[in-house]
Amino acid sequence: MRSWSRGIFVLLYLALLVKIEGLKFHRSEHTERISDSAGSCSEMDVFWGNLGNVGGSAGDVLEDNPVGRLKVFVYELPSKYNKKILQKDQRCLNHMFAAEIFMHRFLLSSAVRTFNPEEADWFYTPVYSTCDLTPNGLPLPFKSPRMMRSAIQLISSNWPYWNRTEGADHFFIVPHDFGACFHYQEEKAIERGILPLLQRATLVQTFGQRNHVCLKDGSITVPPYAPPQKMQSHLIPPDTPRSIFVYFRGLFYDVGNDPEGGYYARGARAAVWENFKNNPLFDISTEHPTTYYEDMQRAIFCLCPLGWAPWSPRLVEAVIFGCIPVIIADDIVLPFADAIPWEDIGVFVAEKDVPNLDTILTSIRPEEILRKQRLLANPSMKQAMLFPTPAQSGDAFHQILNGLARKLPHDKSTYLKPREKSLNWTAGPVGDLKPW
Repeated sequence: MRSWSRGIFVLLYLALLVKIEGLKFHRSEHTERISDSAGSCSEMDVFWGNLGNVGGSAGDVLEDNPVGRLKVFVYELPSKYNKKILQKDQRCLNHMFAAEIFMHRFLLSSAVRTFNPEEADWFYTPVYSTCDLTPNGLPLPFKSPRMMRSAIQLISSNWPYWNRTEGADHFFIVPHDFGACFHYQEEKAIERGILPLLQRATLVQTFGQRNHVCLKDGSITVPPYAPPQKMQSHLIPPDTPRSIFVYFRGLFYDVGNDPEGGYYARGARAAVWENFKNNPLFDISTEHPTTYYEDMQRAIFCLCPLGWAPWSPRLVEAVIFGCIPVIIADDIVLPFADAIPWEDIGVFVAEKDVPNLDTILTSIRPEEILRKQRLLANPSMKQAMLFPTPAQSGDAFHQILNGLARKLPHDKSTYLKPREKSLNWTAGPVGDLKPW
């Protein structure tokens, strides 16, 4: 009953907006509607990016082709660092940290790969540092520092390339909650800091927050992994009305880890629930229905609040399904921010302003909503958020390579003078120094 009444309320609200705006949205022979952001193209084409520049520009940078602009040497490590770990637990292929696995697979057959390390611009060390999962499927990062140290010791002993730069021309995929700080709780992550041996390397990570010890200058912030085939299987007709105004599914409190209720999400999720649990414009719940993906395609705004970390897969899902992301995470650094116009496609709400969320969203003019929806309908925008198999032009793999290419050529500070050293191999917690 509540769902039915909410839908009626939203439709009445949107009808009122359209009536107020009069004929501003007329296009040739039909009226463009706020509830229709995908046009008449097929959902398959929109998802896989088989269309031209539909619905607005995502910027020329998204279209860049990295092939010919850089060469990457992939270290061949013993399988205990990657493939054997995956063999033990295939769930790693589907969790939000799986970019480390799919980036490795992509590079093995990529046109940018070189087998001659002397001509390489970048060196990649394939370590699956988040594939140690609990029975509930959550990654345990506690062995990751020792595993990473072991891999670096191996490549520095068997190849000369690490030692000449101490990793400044190397990149690592570190997709955990707080990247190379290797802890899922922020206080502990800050206390640990970035693994000392990675201080000169380029880190490709999902975590991004300005002025934070776990994000160093030069890092490339990427989207978390969301299974492309799974999302594709839940597509609904693109002309389905968007009858949900605001949508969110997820935790509001983490009682197990934050019994006081003020630390998790810095209280922002709790504020969403306390202020809007009975608001008919807000379809919010802790329940995660089987129609979750379909519901996002029926929503105008999708809340993307911080949790323990600023980021979550909701950001990817919102973009893929054309739902305007409402980003509630102060100082967040978003994926591929030099290529994706986040300010144009999303809505940013300060954590302190969450109690005013209804006023903020209902104050957005219909033409602004339509403009954001048209940009979100651009296949280039969606493609940049995905790690598909096989790889597609302009996807997240290529955006990472573009980010690396834009750092070239390496400046003189990349290369150390003879006998020069800057990294401390004995720095860090005592537990990290134990053999792996």
